[in-house]
Amino acid sequence: MRRLATTGLALLLLTAAGTAVPARSAEAAPAPLDRIVPAPASVRPGGEPYEITSRTVVRVPPGNPEAARIGGYLAGLLRPSTGYRLPVLPGGTDGPGIRLVLDEDTGDTGDTGDAGKGDEGGEGYRLSVTAHAVTISAREGAGLFHGVQTLRQLLPARAERTERQPGPWTVAGGVVTDAPRYGYRGAMLDVARHFFTVDQVKRYIDQLALYKYNALHLHLSDDQGWRIAVRSWPRLAGHGGSTQVGGGAGGFYSQDDYREIVRHAASRYLTVVPEIDMPGHTNAALASYARLNCDGVARPLYTGTEVGFSSLCVAKQDTYDFVEDVIGELAALTPGPYLHIGGDEAHSTGHADYAAFMERVQPVVARHGKTVIGWHQLAGARPAPGALLQYWGYGRTGAAERDQVVSAARAGAGLILSPADRAYLDMKYTKDTPLGLQWAGLVEVRQSYDWDPGGYLEGAPAEAVAGVEAPLWTETITTSAQLEYMAFPRLAGIAELGWSPRATHDWASYRVRLAAQGPRWDALGIAHYRSPQVAWPAP
Repeated sequence: MRRLATTGLALLLLTAAGTAVPARSAEAAPAPLDRIVPAPASVRPGGEPYEITSRTVVRVPPGNPEAARIGGYLAGLLRPSTGYRLPVLPGGTDGPGIRLVLDEDTGDTGDTGDAGKGDEGGEGYRLSVTAHAVTISAREGAGLFHGVQTLRQLLPARAERTERQPGPWTVAGGVVTDAPRYGYRGAMLDVARHFFTVDQVKRYIDQLALYKYNALHLHLSDDQGWRIAVRSWPRLAGHGGSTQVGGGAGGFYSQDDYREIVRHAASRYLTVVPEIDMPGHTNAALASYARLNCDGVARPLYTGTEVGFSSLCVAKQDTYDFVEDVIGELAALTPGPYLHIGGDEAHSTGHADYAAFMERVQPVVARHGKTVIGWHQLAGARPAPGALLQYWGYGRTGAAERDQVVSAARAGAGLILSPADRAYLDMKYTKDTPLGLQWAGLVEVRQSYDWDPGGYLEGAPAEAVAGVEAPLWTETITTSAQLEYMAFPRLAGIAELGWSPRATHDWASYRVRLAAQGPRWDALGIAHYRSPQVAWPAP
């Protein structure tokens, strides 16, 4: 744990109850109102700051369980470090304290350009700070929750610690008015190459929430492992989930485990997007059931990292029975609107077979009430109406493949942008990075941040861009600490590209705001890469 900076000798003060606490820190000046990641749409600093004290209460609208839950979440975050009771009180949202207010008129940023265009989900908020109160107002609970994340960043980083810390706990005066640029801001976690437990996934969800992500894409199946229990095909998890890259026990989520992940994500206003990759990346399924193979012979389990060698048997009805059952069970477990069907690197599936497979599979997704997401190779077939294509191409992607994606976007397909040489969190930062891969190049922090999703794919309509996603593949990653080291700080930058207006995207400004996140990650115990491109505070 880092030692808190103090001046003079470290003194102990006694509270009225006689409990010893550290002296008040010399860090009395509140953080500037604009030192936030993602950058808010509008910031108007001014007026007296607000100080959280032992008398502070959290006020929520009466009779609104959602707002009460968010108020309880905020109080629960701050009680350990402040030592204050911070009671959550229904009613009286015009009184002093921290006030959560639901207001139908909240959400207009007052800005021009692309600010707030992605706020169909009610994620916008207004945060007003005076000496009397901190008021977070929003149309929906999601906006209140995102406003709470902004408030967290306006407090000293030591507010994130789980032991009592010295005050003061001041928030700069002024007004933040904010709403997302894009409605889809996702992060993908590959649990197929290496398995991550429910608690590890929940920890990652909490980290995503701090930066206003709203989607967790779980890559649940691949050649090396099948990670979700399917009752109608039990060997998928029991046998197909029994190993991982390099060997080892692997693992899988029971349906109750998956429900717990979905529940926790929803409590942090993230939608879970499950992916069953097909027709390629399917060796774990082919090893589990012989009848999914064209020759009727089950494949051996696989623990390597090569891609493109596996394929479902497109000609067999067993394949479509499998697809119907798997998608049906997964859709029933998933309240969100999306289901990802993969579709990438199907090198062992002929083009005609690939197109025929996708023609049969996409309607299955629709019948179960979900919108198709597929990797951008789906553009080589015929994307279903309303489908989203997740583009992971980069500098070496062929022009013909890019043109297919652009044509599909012009025809109405939506785009999620995850360019591998910008947004892939498993790419090495430098040649000396001990983890990760580098087939898309080395991706330092500036490289990851310094691009515009709205203009990335030349020729694609800007309105086709639904948002961005930061995938984290786990061929080389086995622990939460390794996951965090590869994700942070790049995860924060992709969040800003998805949330903040284009006009705010500026490396010089961002690197200053990013540096201020370092002490917060230290306080939260988040492992991170201290890029030399950023002037981090001394530890």
